[in-house]
Amino acid sequence: MNEIPAERLTATELRAGASLATIFFLRMSGLFMITPVFVLYAEHLRGATAGLVGIAIGIYGLTQALFQIPFGMISDHIGRKKVIGAGLFIFVLGSVMAALGRDIYWVTLGRALQGAGAVGSTTLALAADLTREEHRAKVMAMIGITIGLAFPIAFVVGPAVSAHLGTPSVFWLAAVLGLASIAVLLLWVPTPVRSTFHRDCEVIPAQFLDILLDGNLLRLDFGVLALHAIMTSTFVVMPLVLRDAAGLELARHWHVYLPVLALSVIALAPLLRLSSGSGSRAKGVFCASVFTLVAAEVGLRYGHAHLPSLGASMLLFFSAFNFLEASLPTLISRAAPADRRGTAMGVYSTAQFLGIFIGGAAGGWLHGRYGTQAVFLFAAAIAALWGVLALGMARPRHLVSRMHSVGPISRADAATLAARYCAVPGVAEAVIVAEDGIAYLKVDPQIFDPAALRPDAAATG
Repeated sequence: MNEIPAERLTATELRAGASLATIFFLRMSGLFMITPVFVLYAEHLRGATAGLVGIAIGIYGLTQALFQIPFGMISDHIGRKKVIGAGLFIFVLGSVMAALGRDIYWVTLGRALQGAGAVGSTTLALAADLTREEHRAKVMAMIGITIGLAFPIAFVVGPAVSAHLGTPSVFWLAAVLGLASIAVLLLWVPTPVRSTFHRDCEVIPAQFLDILLDGNLLRLDFGVLALHAIMTSTFVVMPLVLRDAAGLELARHWHVYLPVLALSVIALAPLLRLSSGSGSRAKGVFCASVFTLVAAEVGLRYGHAHLPSLGASMLLFFSAFNFLEASLPTLISRAAPADRRGTAMGVYSTAQFLGIFIGGAAGGWLHGRYGTQAVFLFAAAIAALWGVLALGMARPRHLVSRMHSVGPISRADAATLAARYCAVPGVAEAVIVAEDGIAYLKVDPQIFDPAALRPDAAATG
């Protein structure tokens, strides 16, 4: 039998990546579609106030923050697919409850249940179960791309569906997408031979304190919290601005979102190229993007009554948002210690979801108390604070995470081998966890040669 070349994914790995990426896409589309239309729908719900509407918009972030890490831990013991299936069912149940709700409290409960089906970390752990260490990054990239696609597509589809079929139809569509995700899980996702703990994508509670005391990681965690607080608070009022200030009825909102999002996606590639590598240029592009958010929010505050200036501010906003959303996970991965990446990403994701809730709750309260303009100023202030903190972050190193199986090994031999790996050109950090039988590396891809890790290769300083 011919062996599959090491650089290629197996058929099972390709199937795992495609199927799990599809689940992410369907579920995230269901969550995102409601964001650009909910505030207009909530005006007609019994008991609705601006503050309660903001909580309803953001509460799915709170429940995701609460349940994502526990779900991942439970899946280590009872199986990934069982936990993912249960989480997707909870998401479907929440979507149906929100579709049937006619008062703000019932809809808010439905939104909370949508978020309580927090299976993101478990899905990534299943992807790790189904892929070899050296190919895991490729599968994770497939999943990341689909999440990025879900956002702009949902922002165009949501208003169109809501305008023609009513906003409850958006919740029904989310339920259908959730059921489709369950079908993909049952019929397409491979079943792993065994599930094991993966410290590159799962949380180790004993590492929390070390991660939380890392100043550079904290800056990035605050960044993702701020980014999603800004996004959610902005869209507590953006649909109202498009309708009342710009004079666009809901059926025409997608006419604005489509070109603005398309242009922002086109701008993403050159921004990523410009920020590639390490050093001051990458940090400069990152910080400039944060301050672009400040300019966009100020532009929304003072120019929202005129469609051209509103569109220009929205283009600035989405261009900066897309770049920062794509850059932050990479920066976290580069900054996290080699053997603590999973815990660092878990804390990062929790901060992201808390930002969604904070943005919704604060945006709703400010809108009710001080009006639309106060929400934009709040978002600008959060972005400005983030920008100041970002100026103090370390210059990003152009390092990528790599894993290398070393097989059964004693702790003493693991320490010796780690020292040898650290002497290999391009290896910035090497940690070998004896019980895993895996070397966790941080390497410079422009210098590092994987062949240098072979036992017969001579390590040179």
